[in-house]
Amino acid sequence: MASLHKILVLLFLLAMPKSHGVEDKVKVSLYYEALCPYCANFIVNQLGKALFQWNLISIVDLKMVPWGNTQFAPNNEWICQHGPDECEIDIVEACAIDLLPQKGLRFKLIECIESLNLQGRHAEWKSCLNSLKIYPNPIMDCYQSRKGVDLELKFADETLKLNPPHRFVPWVIVNNHPLQEDYQNFVGYICKAYKGGNKIQACQQHLLDTNSFKEANSSGVCYRNENKHTMPFSYNFQLHT
Repeated sequence: MASLHKILVLLFLLAMPKSHGVEDKVKVSLYYEALCPYCANFIVNQLGKALFQWNLISIVDLKMVPWGNTQFAPNNEWICQHGPDECEIDIVEACAIDLLPQKGLRFKLIECIESLNLQGRHAEWKSCLNSLKIYPNPIMDCYQSRKGVDLELKFADETLKLNPPHRFVPWVIVNNHPLQEDYQNFVGYICKAYKGGNKIQACQQHLLDTNSFKEANSSGVCYRNENKHTMPFSYNFQLHT
């Protein structure tokens, strides 16, 4: 009788619907730099649309790594591909990733900053804190302190350990598979990689045509070792307030 009870309990547990937790989600990593126009375009016009308008965020575990093609220089200096402003905004976005607990809000802040970049207004990035009603002090304190630098150094280490090494940004990885030049087809890779039970309408109805982004957005990348600027950024000087 006891054994029959155990069998019934086991059958009941097997029949229970599975919860769709973090373990089911597709891991998507974006390695980028703040002022690369192709990174900004990807974040604003492609990644954000797929994740939040098409609800892919429900099956994606997103990681963003703002370091990109930055190079180390002597005397605690960095050379960012698009100049010192890029180094500073990379730090701002690193602080947002670390401090904002809500992934949606942290993405919206980065998306807002990158949208300003596309408009040639990246110097106005602080306005995004106001428009999104984000209390500014923690991010500003992080940005103006050693903490922001340390966060960037952590992202630098992670970027430099990529295998294979990144050749350009945006560099998109889906479940440890680098998409390389095919990064604009990321939606198709996500739908194919997802093995959970959460039925995503966009994937089921093939609304995420792998060529749709290529038709709607110009493709391009920012290659390593093609620095547009050589002016170093020193994190020993006082950041702008």
